[in-house]
Amino acid sequence: MKLPRGRLDRSRVVTDPRDTLADVLNRELTGYAVFESHETLLLDGKGRGVITFTDGVPVLAYHTGTDRGGPPALADLAIPGPYHVSLYALDAADLESAHEAADLRVPPGMPAERLGGDPALADSTRRSAPDERLSTADDDATTTENGATEQSAVEAFLDDTEKIEAIKQQARSEARERAQEWEF
Repeated sequence: MKLPRGRLDRSRVVTDPRDTLADVLNRELTGYAVFESHETLLLDGKGRGVITFTDGVPVLAYHTGTDRGGPPALADLAIPGPYHVSLYALDAADLESAHEAADLRVPPGMPAERLGGDPALADSTRRSAPDERLSTADDDATTTENGATEQSAVEAFLDDTEKIEAIKQQARSEARERAQEWEF
C-alpha cells in the first residue's frame, strides 16, 4: 500500500490500541496511524500495521510484514501491546486513490472490536461512519465484490500457526523470567 507522507500529528507509546482509535475518532482525524508492536521494536519482529482514517473512521488496514490487507491485517496486528503509534494527518484528497483498494478495506467498527476489544467504541465508530460504509459486513466475515466470503480477522489469526507458536514461545519466555524474578 502506497500512502503519501502525512504530517506527523502525534507519536507515542500506548498499551492499548483502543486509546488511539478513540482519540482518532474523537478528533475526526483524516490520515493514517502506524502501529509498531513491542515485538517489532524489541524482538526484531517484522512489519508494521497501518490503518487509514477518514474523519476518524477506519477505512483500510495493511500489515507490512505479512503483506496482507483488510481483516487479515488486523489479525496480524492483534498481539499484546505496548505499541508505538504514529498518527499522520492528510487531506482526504490525498487518500482517495489508496481508499479505492477494496481488498484492504475494513468495516468501520472492526478495528475497535479486533484490536481494542471495545464494542462500545465500535458502535460509536459505526455511528460516525457515512451510510455508504455501513453494511451487514461489519461482522466476523466480509464479502468481496464477486460474492466470496473472506476470512475474518479472528479466523485468519487462528490459521496462522507460526504466529500462534511465536506467541506461545514469547509467553513461555516471559513466564520463565517472572519465575526467576520471583525465585520459583
